[in-house]
Amino acid sequence: MRYIFILLLALVSLPSFATHKLDSLFSVLDRTIEEQTQYVKVREERIGNLKGKLMQNKHDFTQQYTLNTVLYEEYKAFICDSAIHYLNKNIALSIETGNRQWTNETSLKLSYLLSSSGMFSESRKWLESVDKVTLNTELIADYYSCYEHLYNELSQNTHDRWNEQEYRSLARAYRDSMLSVFNPESEAYLVASENIYLDGKEFQKTVEINDKRLSRTTFGTPEYAVVAFWRALMYRELNDMQKYQEWLALSAISDLLSAVKDNASLCMLADYLYDIGDIDRSYSYIRQALDDANFYNARLRSLQIASIQTVINKTFQAKNEQQNRELKNNLIMISVLSILLLFALLYIYRQMKKLKTARDHLQNANQQLHELNNELNTMNHQLQGVNFELSESNHIKEEYIGYFLGLCSTYLDKLDAYRRMVSKQIMAGKVPELLKTTKSTQIMDNELADFYANFDSTFLRLYPSFVDEFNALLIDEEKILLKKGELLNTELRIFALIRLGIEDSSKIAELLRYSVNTIYNYRAKVKNKAKGSREDFEDLVKKIGSFTP
Repeated sequence: MRYIFILLLALVSLPSFATHKLDSLFSVLDRTIEEQTQYVKVREERIGNLKGKLMQNKHDFTQQYTLNTVLYEEYKAFICDSAIHYLNKNIALSIETGNRQWTNETSLKLSYLLSSSGMFSESRKWLESVDKVTLNTELIADYYSCYEHLYNELSQNTHDRWNEQEYRSLARAYRDSMLSVFNPESEAYLVASENIYLDGKEFQKTVEINDKRLSRTTFGTPEYAVVAFWRALMYRELNDMQKYQEWLALSAISDLLSAVKDNASLCMLADYLYDIGDIDRSYSYIRQALDDANFYNARLRSLQIASIQTVINKTFQAKNEQQNRELKNNLIMISVLSILLLFALLYIYRQMKKLKTARDHLQNANQQLHELNNELNTMNHQLQGVNFELSESNHIKEEYIGYFLGLCSTYLDKLDAYRRMVSKQIMAGKVPELLKTTKSTQIMDNELADFYANFDSTFLRLYPSFVDEFNALLIDEEKILLKKGELLNTELRIFALIRLGIEDSSKIAELLRYSVNTIYNYRAKVKNKAKGSREDFEDLVKKIGSFTP
């Protein structure tokens, strides 16, 4: 039982993986069916203790009546005949003592149990034997409940459509009478209300009441099984068959854990699984449901389940016969194939002996060919590398020739604009302003910024993943983070030039307008952050974005 509760707790924590959840519920249900004898044993031990107390109180009528009632409660969903037996004992006690209250209580219990078991005429007789005038408020509610239950069972088990509608109408009338006398907070009132809302397809209100009922129960009890069963019926009306199966499974597990033999969930689950083609599981569950019904010993339940079991059993047997035929055919085919395989192996063995000699002769030739092939592969690999380097070099040249021509054109335009500006300033006599302009570094700073921007964008068109691959060569805490709007920074530009083949620090300093010492310091600083060997760092940078043949 501990296994079952742990697995159900895991199911609650699952994400919304519905199929996985349903399969897990079926696994719990299968395990519970395997372990059901221990749960039956628990109930039988409780019954044995009660019978022992009953033997000790032979002369105390009140105690006997109370114990008989408790034994009836234990048996009413366990063994029908035994439940009736203890109610009959209470009838005898009530007659012997002349206690009208006991007679009324027991008669109503007998009526309810008999109608549940399919003995409708006997149930009606017991109801008619009760004098409604002598009933107190609590028993009046039970009286209406018994009539409602009787007519509801009759409506579900008649084959006459007209009678079915009449019984349903009477059941609804008695249900309304029940609501008028029940305490609105009582379980019976909530059951009746949920039934009304479900019939009226008011599913939001049905859920609210069902949630309230669930909050009052504990998983693994008969009460939980009943509430879960009603929840399943609601999802069937909503055509949510996934939830329908889940709640039927939860109801069936609770019935098994509490050793309830008068149950409907397992039978309905088997019936639905049959409809969707899960024949093996359907057959297993309907057999268990029939075993429970036979154990409970109510003829109506056995007949109801047997009618379903017959259909499922025929399909299951047909499936087994088909599988047996397929197995027989497969065995014949395997036998034939095995014989053919044996002949094939013998033939192959002879051929292998013939081939061995030829293989020995070819081995030397193959070895020489292999060596020549290796040399050829090495040369081909080298050639591919050279071709790629040439292709990459041509691509870089084409890109930077375009960049250089564009830059030259831009600077010619800027130089002409600057010439016109100087000419205008001189002609206007603004020589001091012109002198001030030529002394300012602003123009140079702007041009340098434009140069960096053009270089960055052109380089990243060639190597779009350069920044990410470069950062991958650095230790995690030293990765370069660019500021908003930056494409490259100084460190990245230095190593971008190295990637382009410009390794001389003085040349890099000249291009980037820095001192040689500054370039050297930047290179040393970045190499110190390398994830691997600092000596190999620049070689790895040169391979960024390269294709390795």
